Amino acid sequence: MPQHPTASGARTRRRILEAAEHLMRTIGLARATTKEIAREAGLSEAALYRHFSSKEELFVKVLEERLPALGSLIAALSEDPGERTTEDCLTEIARTATLFYEASMPIASSLFAEPALLDRHREGLRKLGAGPHKPLAALTGYLRALRDGGRIRADADPESAAALLLGACYQRAFLRLFVGEDGSPRPVDEFAAGLARTILAGVR
Repeated sequence: MPQHPTASGARTRRRILEAAEHLMRTIGLARATTKEIAREAGLSEAALYRHFSSKEELFVKVLEERLPALGSLIAALSEDPGERTTEDCLTEIARTATLFYEASMPIASSLFAEPALLDRHREGLRKLGAGPHKPLAALTGYLRALRDGGRIRADADPESAAALLLGACYQRAFLRLFVGEDGSPRPVDEFAAGLARTILAGVR
């Protein structure tokens, strides 16, 4: 993808991402074509393609740059947790995952109503090396490193623990969106802290 290092290019790219996020949230990913996104941004479709190669890339960049940064958070904590304890790290991951799923679920859900579009989108994400399985793999790797370093039990199952944590976050996001506040009455910070403690109780 051609890069535009100028200030004008950066502003244009930001406008495109803002337009893409707005349309993906309001009309759904399935209906948010590159033509519609370009029109929303006040640009030609050709101008959009100077910054992004496809709608799939736009979707990935909206997730990475406009929503809570789940993938980059796990990567950063895996590389250097700083002064954070393991419980602190898992709490932060759980909180961010919950907010990420709550923001991304309305964007992506329309894909499941159109199998052919879902297949094309799945293939597009595969070519970009992206997809919803990536945070699970990253968190599994983080927990595996903890196990290898002796910080959690030697017989702990990192993949199952990662699935439990992210699955609980996804369910809370779903209930919040579908039922409303009654579906998840606890504040997200309290939920994340309790979830982290529960996961750690099983793997320590």
